[in-house]
Amino acid sequence: MSRRFHLISLFVVFAGAAAVARAADLQTSREEALQEVVVTASLRRSADLDVTASTTVLDAKTLRQAGVQHLQDVLALVPNLNWASGTSRPRYFQLRGIGETDQWQGAPNPSVGFLIDGMDFSGIGMPATLIDVAQVEVLRGPQGTTLGANALAGLLNVVTAAPDAAPDAAPTMRLQVDGGAASTRGFGLVASDGADWRVVAQKFRSDGFRDNAFLHRSDTNGLDETTLRGRWRYLPAERWRIDVASLWVEQNNGFDAFSIDNSRVTQSDKPGRDRQRSRGLSVTVDRAGERFDLRSTTAVTDADIVYSFDGDWGHDRSYDFTSRFFRRHRTTSQDLRWLAQRDDSLRWLGGVYALRMTESNDQLDLYDGDIYRALTSRYRADTTAAYTDVQWTFATRWTLQGGGRIERRSTRYDDSDGTAVAPSETMHGGNLSMSYAPVASERFYLAVARGYKGGGFNIGAVVPAAKRRFDAELLNSVELGWKSFDPSRAWRAEVALFHMRRARQQVSTSVQVDPGDPLSFIYLTDNAARGANVGLEGTLRVALNERWTVGTTLGVLRARFLEYRNGARDLSGRDQAHAPRLQAGFELEYRQPTGYFARFDAQRQSAFYFSDSHDQRAVARTLVNARIGRARDRWEASLWVRNLLDRTYAQRGFFFGNEPPDYPDKLYVQQADPRQIGLSVRVELR
Repeated sequence: MSRRFHLISLFVVFAGAAAVARAADLQTSREEALQEVVVTASLRRSADLDVTASTTVLDAKTLRQAGVQHLQDVLALVPNLNWASGTSRPRYFQLRGIGETDQWQGAPNPSVGFLIDGMDFSGIGMPATLIDVAQVEVLRGPQGTTLGANALAGLLNVVTAAPDAAPDAAPTMRLQVDGGAASTRGFGLVASDGADWRVVAQKFRSDGFRDNAFLHRSDTNGLDETTLRGRWRYLPAERWRIDVASLWVEQNNGFDAFSIDNSRVTQSDKPGRDRQRSRGLSVTVDRAGERFDLRSTTAVTDADIVYSFDGDWGHDRSYDFTSRFFRRHRTTSQDLRWLAQRDDSLRWLGGVYALRMTESNDQLDLYDGDIYRALTSRYRADTTAAYTDVQWTFATRWTLQGGGRIERRSTRYDDSDGTAVAPSETMHGGNLSMSYAPVASERFYLAVARGYKGGGFNIGAVVPAAKRRFDAELLNSVELGWKSFDPSRAWRAEVALFHMRRARQQVSTSVQVDPGDPLSFIYLTDNAARGANVGLEGTLRVALNERWTVGTTLGVLRARFLEYRNGARDLSGRDQAHAPRLQAGFELEYRQPTGYFARFDAQRQSAFYFSDSHDQRAVARTLVNARIGRARDRWEASLWVRNLLDRTYAQRGFFFGNEPPDYPDKLYVQQADPRQIGLSVRVELR
């Protein structure tokens, strides 16, 4: 009954807000409340209305009012997007129920692409701090033509603010100060020289909302994050433009999130670390030609990761176990793209792409001070691809678009256990869509797409021989959608229905090889025979008048295994992990001409399975956030509350035996943060 009530309530809000928007004669101020959104993550920069895929774009104002420090703060605003914890910040995302929940060892193989200013941080998305971010773009569904194997489920694209394009833009400097509960404090600086460059620096700290009773400390789960970013634009000639983006993010965070009694009071004697030092650089060169335009994007990333935890989640009186992982992840990519437009009816593009990704991984497990498991591994993947996309508009209102990509990936892996493999494979995907625009402010579309994800292998001496390798996964998708953006009525709306079939579905699971030995708990990837992910997404945002704006989001998902056996367990028909059937949101904003503003938002998420290896579930939850403040020409101050109702809920769960002497299987969860109250101040100096 509760689920039906929430669905009915959300649809009533959709219908009611739509009726208000269509009935009223809106003022110019309402037209300015909603601006046109441009999606940069697609192959060609396009207005959101013209993208024939389900998208969500969070603009700078939404990020500033709904977030505090990190992308983690605003993920709940995106329908059918979930994430798995087990880390200090989100690294692993799921779109429409598809995506990894962890990566402990072996070859990295993400299903959700993650870019920051063109730099590829797929699978290691921790450096997504929000200071001076212009927008966050989420493209749901397979992006086989756009990003290939790294975007089977979709793509998250973080775009930071660029130097002001206006030639007379004045130099500016902005200070930002944040403070709140649990010793939360941050200080940021944004400086810009108008049209040429822009730099950002920020320091943020929090104690992490945990108390370690054994060590008598409250900072063992703390956050200590430093962000440095820069953007530079150079116009060497009339038709040339060079954009350079760089980042350096140091996240020296603690990790002490689990306890035997599933509380926020821990007993660990050797609390872990979750440190990631991320560096990146991207250079984009655009040349506008008479017959075609040329775009070249070169990007490099380098991340040093230290991840450790107290495996027994207690002191050493019963037994003592710690696990440490040292990773270095590097990528170098080059994309060269030609874009042409014969006339208003025909546009095409073609491109080539190359990526080299290397990762070293050193694992060290200690049991009662002795080495229990030590593994050193090296991995390299070389990817080359070619792609094309053609768009034809005919009969004025109809558009046919099609694209394809062929990708060759060669990999090499070796480790200290003697495993040495070098698999290679060729994959291909594409998309085809037909859209109809009855008026300039609306578009209906039907799209089919094929995505792919490379196969791989599981490592470790205790991995069963039958589970050593897994095959590539294929995803076929059909999507029917409608979009509308009407400034005169001050509303933006989008609805998409999708049906996706997964062949040779890759499943991240865990196995305790010896039920009486908690140290034999291993992680691996397996293939399910078939899976289906079906659902809908909807968003609506309406400026009711010059002061009030209302928005709703809705994600309905049924992600299930059609055929899958895991040992003695038959999971056919069961929901896939981290795939809640319902995600719904509501937001209300108020802004006075004198600068006073307020924002209220609430998100509902239904229960979901923690893992495909057991049947334990996260409970349904409703979270409420609020912000109130005042903004003037050169300053802004606001008071904010996150998790206003102080709900207790789990972000990650494991089910295994960890308590001697009998080691019974039990659910252990990572609790989310409690209620937080804080103050943010921004001052602009000119």
